[in-house]
Amino acid sequence: MSSPYEPYPPHASHAPPPSYATYPWQESFPPEPPEPPRHRAPDHPPLGQHSDLRVLRTAYRLQRRVATLTALGYFLLFLILSAFAPGFMGDEVAAGLPAGLLLALLQLPVTWLAIVLYEHTARRYLDPVADRIRRQAEIDAKRDAAGQRGTGR
Repeated sequence: MSSPYEPYPPHASHAPPPSYATYPWQESFPPEPPEPPRHRAPDHPPLGQHSDLRVLRTAYRLQRRVATLTALGYFLLFLILSAFAPGFMGDEVAAGLPAGLLLALLQLPVTWLAIVLYEHTARRYLDPVADRIRRQAEIDAKRDAAGQRGTGR
């Protein structure tokens, strides 16, 4: 008989598990591998989430749009004036030089100016950010390679 403090008899579920395989399929499974060692988290976010990459993408996108719209916008202006303002395009600006020809000749310097400004802003603003990201990626790659060699993978 049990005591008043033990209203129910002990159950088999409270017994320790057997030291042998209870079911036939348990013998066919290999033991679970040990958990791999945890690596220390890097001090900076992963490169794909890096704020410098977002800044670089945004600046590069803005730079491309400005350069493209400068060159194509001037050419579009020339085409619109040619189609809708033929009187203006035929007016002489200098002796024997019509405004249309002057605007056409200015297309090449405007395109060169867009290219020069594109290169200048790339060197001044985008290249330092890209170099910093590149150096960080190299450091991360070396760290990962050293970590993989150390763990025997």
